[in-house]
Amino acid sequence: MRPTRHPCVALLLALCLDPYASAAILRVGPQERITRIADAARLAQDGDTVHILPGTYKGDVAVWLQKRLTIEGIGPRPVLLADGKSAEGKAIWVIRNGQFDIRNIEFRGARVPDQNGAGIRLEHGNLSVRNSVFIDNQNGILTANFADAQLTIQDSLFAQAPQQAQSLPHLLYVGRIAQVTITGSRFHGGYRGHLIKSRARRTDIRYNLIVDGDQGQASYEVDLPNGGHATLVGNIVGQSALTQNPVVVSYGAEGAIWPDNTLFLSHNTLISQYPKGAWFLRVPQDNFATPPTVHAVNNLTVGLGAFTLAASGNFHGNVSAVLRMLNVPERDDFSLPSDSTLRLLGTGPEHLPPDLVPTAEFALPVGTRPLPMPSKWAPGALQN
Repeated sequence: MRPTRHPCVALLLALCLDPYASAAILRVGPQERITRIADAARLAQDGDTVHILPGTYKGDVAVWLQKRLTIEGIGPRPVLLADGKSAEGKAIWVIRNGQFDIRNIEFRGARVPDQNGAGIRLEHGNLSVRNSVFIDNQNGILTANFADAQLTIQDSLFAQAPQQAQSLPHLLYVGRIAQVTITGSRFHGGYRGHLIKSRARRTDIRYNLIVDGDQGQASYEVDLPNGGHATLVGNIVGQSALTQNPVVVSYGAEGAIWPDNTLFLSHNTLISQYPKGAWFLRVPQDNFATPPTVHAVNNLTVGLGAFTLAASGNFHGNVSAVLRMLNVPERDDFSLPSDSTLRLLGTGPEHLPPDLVPTAEFALPVGTRPLPMPSKWAPGALQN
């Protein structure tokens, strides 16, 4: 039989094969038919797109139950202000279990009685967050512990942890999920807790500015308490003079839970302004039944402290410096001057698998820029 060419039959087949073919766009805004985000969360069907118009949405918290949904702020970023409210006592938004893409939304002021209030609470499923902002939350994003969940963060800002004596806020807290990927994002202004804490089986952190700032009082800048397969490439990671813990990057501090424990550190700039000296990297070997594999290539450590003292592994091309050797760190320019002799001390990419050779750099205010292959690799996150 010849395949049919009738357009009505083709359309009917397409509708049968695509369960989201009739997806709708729901608009939320002060002058729209839907004025509350909570109502959009109730009305949206699987496969729909929710557009949130500019404005401040106070106490408009929501639980999202769909299996597939895109939520996007339109125009100037809409602000979701918790204003003392929370969904299920957990967060401004709770993502129950689905494939969610969230873009251009700002989450502020999440507070709950158990001190774990989040901008977004990911219970299960896969969540992608892009071009979004998390300010003054007990946790920017907090995930549950489902081993097949995944979280992707791109070009977003996490800042200003609340200074509450009874809480331990983290700008980002990832539970025991399958994977978290973070690129082109900025983290600063911690307090007591960590800038990034991840218990994920696979943690991939590339081309981010994770610098606490002069007034920041975070503990660890990057905490990977249960080991796992962790990759840090091309990040600028900075500890303030007011830090509450001298460790910058911590791996395995609470014991291993995953079968594969490997840490890759490639082309990171690790900075400490702690006057008593930092542990730029701490890997407690006794917390692992089998010592983890550590590869560290072309990292630049800046400030007083030790890099390899508390870790053993494969180390090549790692260089030490002091803050005044960088261009203009007070303006967030952490690159080496073009005439710096330290630029000559990096090693070639032969010590790294191809996926650990940097292909981009962090670009202010958030995001990345492509990085052409240089003729000579300098240590640190910034080649230009």
